[in-house]
Amino acid sequence: MIKLKSLFKLPPALAIKYFKNKNNKFSWDWYELWQDAHKKSFTVAKVMREDVLNDIRSSLDKALSEGKTFREFAKELKPTLQKKGWWGEQFVVDTDGVAGKVQLGSMYRLKTIYSVNMQTAYQTGRYKTQMDNVDNRPYWQYIAVMDASTRPEHAMLNGLIFRYDDPFWKSFYPPNGWRCRCRVQTLSDYAMNKQNLTAYDSEGSLSQEMALVSKKSGEYKPVTVYTDPLTGKRVTPDVGWSHNPASGLVGY
Repeated sequence: MIKLKSLFKLPPALAIKYFKNKNNKFSWDWYELWQDAHKKSFTVAKVMREDVLNDIRSSLDKALSEGKTFREFAKELKPTLQKKGWWGEQFVVDTDGVAGKVQLGSMYRLKTIYSVNMQTAYQTGRYKTQMDNVDNRPYWQYIAVMDASTRPEHAMLNGLIFRYDDPFWKSFYPPNGWRCRCRVQTLSDYAMNKQNLTAYDSEGSLSQEMALVSKKSGEYKPVTVYTDPLTGKRVTPDVGWSHNPASGLVGY
């Protein structure tokens, strides 16, 4: 399996710094900490103990620093979580005092925790590096993996180019959802001309609509919609992902 450092071809210093600067926060449901709040906070839904949250965070920190694969990350963390009782389906009393059967630790959840945190940290490091080089490479191109696991919505964005300061990136700089693997590559004026590429302007193509956050709560929140001016097709990030995880961060 390819390690993350090889995959992103980026020294992890910025990603590590971003991750280390986060503060621990407790949350019962993922949507309790909304969008921009994740920039400065580390949380795992239904982890309400400081020691368990720190165990997960330490394992992620180690995986990020050492370029560990998910298999290596899970092999080390799973026994610790099982020993502390944060594993499997259990009857638990939630923050509203309601008892119910919930899923705590599982391999699927560990995969989600790993991929979301690693991808967000690396993409934040990439964003900082790209912003530092906008004078030389002002055009940004959305790149999706384009395999059988790629969301159709993300595949629709593949290859689109906007200037770095276009409002499109405020909502669509990846990751754009759970386990999103998309990235951004930068282009110079020379590359644009040589490859005969065209940059788009998102003016008039961005809007918002209300989307259901949780069947449990019945709550709706706004998501950003990009409407392709040529095809009329509409694309949205996953609910809760209509933001740039790196923009606005200072000193990380």
